[in-house]
Amino acid sequence: MPEDATPDPYADRLVFGQRLQILRTRKGLTRDQLGGLVGKSGSWVKGVETGRLKTPKPETILRVAEVLRVRDLADLTGDQSVHVDLFTGPGHPRLAAVKAAVDAFPIAGADEAPPAAHLRARLARAWSARHSAPNHRDVIGALLPDLIRDAQAAVRQADTGTERRAAQAALAEVYSLAQFFVAYQPDAALLWRVAGRGLTAAQESEDPHAIGVAAWLAAQAHRDSGPAQFDAADAVNLETLAYLEPLLPDAPDDVLAITGALTFEAGYTAARRGQTGTAWRFWDTARDMADRLPADYYHPVTSFSRAIMGAHAVTIAVELHQGGESVRQAAAADAMTIPSRPRRARHRIEEARGYQLDGQPDVALATLNQAHEAAPETIKYNGYAKRIVLEEAESKSPSRKRRASELAVKLGLLAA
Repeated sequence: MPEDATPDPYADRLVFGQRLQILRTRKGLTRDQLGGLVGKSGSWVKGVETGRLKTPKPETILRVAEVLRVRDLADLTGDQSVHVDLFTGPGHPRLAAVKAAVDAFPIAGADEAPPAAHLRARLARAWSARHSAPNHRDVIGALLPDLIRDAQAAVRQADTGTERRAAQAALAEVYSLAQFFVAYQPDAALLWRVAGRGLTAAQESEDPHAIGVAAWLAAQAHRDSGPAQFDAADAVNLETLAYLEPLLPDAPDDVLAITGALTFEAGYTAARRGQTGTAWRFWDTARDMADRLPADYYHPVTSFSRAIMGAHAVTIAVELHQGGESVRQAAAADAMTIPSRPRRARHRIEEARGYQLDGQPDVALATLNQAHEAAPETIKYNGYAKRIVLEEAESKSPSRKRRASELAVKLGLLAA
């Protein structure tokens, strides 16, 4: 290795503080920023990095890993005997087939594209299956390869500009479905290919709803990459809102809903930044948009609806690290009104984070068990849930440690 080369925490034997400094720098965070995000000071971060302070306790390591979005706890701790993926879930058995369909480059083919109505009906069934199945990745992973190939064929074989734009809108929606499948799996490059192609297809469609959905997913991909990408998330989000908002006076429900979803996402990113007033202002605006929708409306991609706003309030409070407010919002929200099983499980995870912040770890574990009952695949791929489980598996309370360990076994974090 050249003398001026940056050490690689994935290859070199480094102490915890050195690994922390390298990973923090790669994420573009200052010591003060990282310290603030984990409830410590910048001088504390410096002390750990320089070795003046000892390696922190497991619960603090897990919070640092959460902020830095490390792919494996071993990358941060250096302990190669224990590998735990936090924000990257296990590779799904169907990932290879979906990746092959995404990466294929068919220029021409003998197979005739399905009629547009047939493709649309299959997409509607796929979204319905995603929301209703506890093993939703398995279900949509089985459907995606054929959907991707057929939607691409529909674009290639379109005869008129109108048909081509409609086919591009359908293809953008297929890529949106694919992004739900690929997210949090161990192939970040594939995720960004899917997100990029979804944005391109949506722009080619000139369809406001398709553009909004693709931007909603792209903004999430940026934000979930960590604080260094928050500006990119805001850029996609706010530019799309500027495009959609003039259309709202005469907009159909789906355009109003995706605008509301994007508005909430802007608040979500603000909450991640710690901007309390901005976050709640965006939430208020999104709630007003939800109130304009029919009472029983539920957006098939984003879950945006009147029913989801309580869950969104929990998320804002949790991201602002407001434990008491998180619990109050959780009490006001009714998860059973959320028809989507994976979205309901996600809400339970957010509630659990709130209970953990509020010093109620037993309730947090019970709520995570509810999330597991609703959609096991959702919690299995969720880094926040895994962090809570691992933290409580080290609890000094024997009963709590046992419950956390039992859930850890279900999630594949501990051997049975």
